[in-house]
Amino acid sequence: MIRSFIKKADKQAATEHDDASYARAFEYVISWKSDSIQLGDHAGTQRGLGSDYRGTVNLVDYPDARRMDLRQTIRDPFEQVQVRQFNQDSTTPIYAVCDLSSSMQFSGRKRKLDTAIEIATAVANSAYNAGDLFGFIGYNQQVIEDFTLPLSRNLHQSKAAIALLNDYRHLRIGVEGVTDVPNFLGQTRALVFWISDFHMPLQQIEKTLLAMSAHKVIPVVLWDDEEYKKLPKFGFGTMIDLETGLNRTLFFRSEVKAKFLAAFNARRHALEALFLRFDSPALFMHGDYRPELMTHYFEQTM
Repeated sequence: MIRSFIKKADKQAATEHDDASYARAFEYVISWKSDSIQLGDHAGTQRGLGSDYRGTVNLVDYPDARRMDLRQTIRDPFEQVQVRQFNQDSTTPIYAVCDLSSSMQFSGRKRKLDTAIEIATAVANSAYNAGDLFGFIGYNQQVIEDFTLPLSRNLHQSKAAIALLNDYRHLRIGVEGVTDVPNFLGQTRALVFWISDFHMPLQQIEKTLLAMSAHKVIPVVLWDDEEYKKLPKFGFGTMIDLETGLNRTLFFRSEVKAKFLAAFNARRHALEALFLRFDSPALFMHGDYRPELMTHYFEQTM
């Protein structure tokens, strides 16, 4: 299980990512009221200390004289002492769900999986800063238990476990396990960052989104310009199918390159339309992770 690898990951994380700019936290917004009983930074439904006013009740039902409402007490026809009630600020579960299929091994200027690792680490950092619980789920042909962490506030363990993926290199592995991911999410409504290049059938994505409909899903789409924008203009080139490991030599010319561009543009429109149907606008990330892109996403969509 994952704990047996923590010591190794500790050393790896300490040496590989000393840069303070790596996986910097971002600001996210929760658009619903959490029903958690644990104190946090988000609006909740539980009665307690907070700023979300929920009304008044008589002192007998809620014996806290510090919150006595004089105005409502004077107005009460039954001459009952009235006290103000508030909802406490609560925690929200935060998950990073990471695609570990072969296509995530694509390496242009940077390996896609390395970008996914940084984003997942940034999600963990952000959840910790907000006082929320963080969980991680990795999948390829199945959900991989060695790369799955339950919800916790243990930032050190979370980052160490994610860092193990730096050594993860497997080809000829599909994404069928994605449809089992919802079974690893808790019952409480959560914020789920789904990190993938989404090179999988649209029906598979739709099925997974339907199963995760109880949660708020943020699709983080990792595409590399070298996949389709920086192809040769003229001459032979070798394309590697990362799912099968097979090479295919193509003669590139302007018409062939235009078809690649058109196919990716059509795919982008299809993904955007699908995610919007589930009220989960896609965040396309080309190149390096930047925390301001994540923060801006929430400012625009929430």
